[in-house]
Amino acid sequence: MTASQPVSPAAGRVLPASQVGRTELGIITINDRVVAKMAARAATEIPDAGAAAPRVLGRSVTGAAALGARTTSLTALPKSSADIDGSIVILDLSISVRWPASVPEVTSAVREHVRGRVHELTGLAVTEVSISVTDLVTRLPGPPRVH
Repeated sequence: MTASQPVSPAAGRVLPASQVGRTELGIITINDRVVAKMAARAATEIPDAGAAAPRVLGRSVTGAAALGARTTSLTALPKSSADIDGSIVILDLSISVRWPASVPEVTSAVREHVRGRVHELTGLAVTEVSISVTDLVTRLPGPPRVH
């Protein structure tokens, strides 16, 4: 058995690539967008990572929230995409990082957490997680006022 060959959980036998996702009840497929959403949700489980504002020519777009676009936030979902090939997933994430947290430490934590959560939830092998840090969160909104 090699690392690239999935194992049938019921029988403990190696499945050929054409049989990935096949069970005794039929074939199970997971859409790329679903895996991308899982990855985005998993990324926000790391406290110092979140969604980043959209960028045009390397600059954040100010006032984008008024147009319904994403804004920099540590609670919103980051931009994500997934490419699934059989039982292998390649993920791309665009995140923001809370200042003054270490960018390498946060991205490493996000990478490992996303890899583990997507594998745990889907059974797919995440071979690559590319992360772009597109913004630093330097100002957080204050706590809500109580009247």
